Amino acid sequence: MNYVIEIMGPLLEGTGVTLQVFIITFVLAVPLGLLLALLRVSRFAVVSALVNGYIWLMRGTPLMLQMLFIYFALPFVPVIGIRLPDFTAAIVAFVLNYAAYFAEIFRAGIQSIDRGQYEGARVLGLSYPQTMRRIVLPQVFKRILPPLSNETITLVKDTSLIYVLAMNDLLRAARGIVQRDFTTTPFIVAAAFYLVMTLVLTLAFQRLERKYAVYDE
Repeated sequence: MNYVIEIMGPLLEGTGVTLQVFIITFVLAVPLGLLLALLRVSRFAVVSALVNGYIWLMRGTPLMLQMLFIYFALPFVPVIGIRLPDFTAAIVAFVLNYAAYFAEIFRAGIQSIDRGQYEGARVLGLSYPQTMRRIVLPQVFKRILPPLSNETITLVKDTSLIYVLAMNDLLRAARGIVQRDFTTTPFIVAAAFYLVMTLVLTLAFQRLERKYAVYDE
């Protein structure tokens, strides 16, 4: 028990980095994903095709590869040539990647809405933006809660990938202690930290699902 208390400091610091990456990614990727979804279902074929290509690229290549590319290769790309700090590079990679996944979740939700509701809104004199904001998106949010919950929990676990950029996240902190003390206890404690974070998210999304389920009765 004393040993667990002793290693708690470094693990809590690593958890802070993990939570920063998670929160910033979620806050930025969700609205970007919604924007991409709206562009994906737009009537402009070129825009829709470009967004579809972006989503295919982001979902079809590993997040770790994208992170390494942004951090190591981006400085050598002609015209761009920007070297980002490790934290910024990680955030950019996570946001661009998860925005693509969230976009597909939003797109599926938008396309699940009956076309008659669009026609009814048009009869009432609502513009397309008004229809989306007042009628479609409130229903979409309720329908996408389960897949959004799954993707958000996956995001928590994927934050462990930032160790490749030598960032001192929870997993890297635990591994450093394991290599120093030759014991697997830090891994067990780190696993408990991840489980607590995913439990909090699971309970939060379950509460949201129950709240919106009331309107289905």
